[in-house]
Amino acid sequence: MEKVTWGQVLAWRLRRQFLEPVDGGDPVEVARRLAGVQAQVASAAELAIAVRQAEPRPDAVTEALADRRLVKTWAMRGTLHLLPADEAAAYLTVSGAHRNWERASWQKTFGATPADLEAIAAAATEALSGGAALTREELTAEIVDRTGSGHLAEVLGSGWGTLLKPLAWWKVLCFGPPQGSRVTFVSAAWLPETPDPAATVLRAFLGAHGPTTPTLFDKVWLSRGVTRKALLKTWFTEAVEVTEVDVEGERRVMLAEHVAELAATPPSTAVRLLGAFDAYVLGAGTGATEIIPAEHRAAVSRSGGWISPVVLRGGRVAGVWDDERTTLWEEIPADAIVAERSRLARISSAGSPLA
Repeated sequence: MEKVTWGQVLAWRLRRQFLEPVDGGDPVEVARRLAGVQAQVASAAELAIAVRQAEPRPDAVTEALADRRLVKTWAMRGTLHLLPADEAAAYLTVSGAHRNWERASWQKTFGATPADLEAIAAAATEALSGGAALTREELTAEIVDRTGSGHLAEVLGSGWGTLLKPLAWWKVLCFGPPQGSRVTFVSAAWLPETPDPAATVLRAFLGAHGPTTPTLFDKVWLSRGVTRKALLKTWFTEAVEVTEVDVEGERRVMLAEHVAELAATPPSTAVRLLGAFDAYVLGAGTGATEIIPAEHRAAVSRSGGWISPVVLRGGRVAGVWDDERTTLWEEIPADAIVAERSRLARISSAGSPLA
């Protein structure tokens, strides 16, 4: 078994995630490499892509969405993501594999049965056929009218779209072009199928965020720990070729093809400023003490599910930042922070908003 250090692992992740060196291509390439970009906050998603690009271009994400090379939809953990359109179906299949809507506790909490969801899906499919783009309110009205289920109107109209998430996983709908400040939904039937969803997703995740364990993959990144263990085991043993590595005494798995590359990677001293909800943090999770010291977790993972913009040094979170100040818990050369803030200012002036 290959033995590596956390310094090597984090440096390898920096390189794989286009952070050291900064050499990412267009938004689709970056989203593909990161296994999706969380997009609950649109400006944060744009910044996550821009900080990884050698030449960020304003409106590049908007154009990729308009051209249907990227798609915005609910995926991992039921959160909004930007996904490469040609692979999105794989992420949706894997994201919905837990089938939590079949649990009695879910049905009691949200007031809907699997039969209700099937009826809602059928109505939404009809309403969105022909290329219609409907606001949340319009889609809710169409579903209620077509199903006659008035008791679902309040839940369907909730800001979190709880009952719409399974429809996203079933490729019934995805997000369409916004109408001012209002979101719209369109049919997702145009998304192409992928032959092996688990392989597609695991190869991307392990190639950016490995080494990991099946439990961490599910609990931290995929479904908050509700995917069946037997299914996870099947994915990790049959969908991809993985091997174990020893990371400072801890056994983790990664793609076999990347082991030699990781073993040859030296630790990094690179300093990077990343925006809120960045994939580098979300892929490992804020409970990963190899990245975020336990005593500083609350500064990164804040109330309301907010993940702060962070300062990285050598792949470890050494502080947090905002437009006004930088708060560090490790000593970092001032010129390195100045250089990163200057880089972000150039990105902002080019049209990518800071988040």
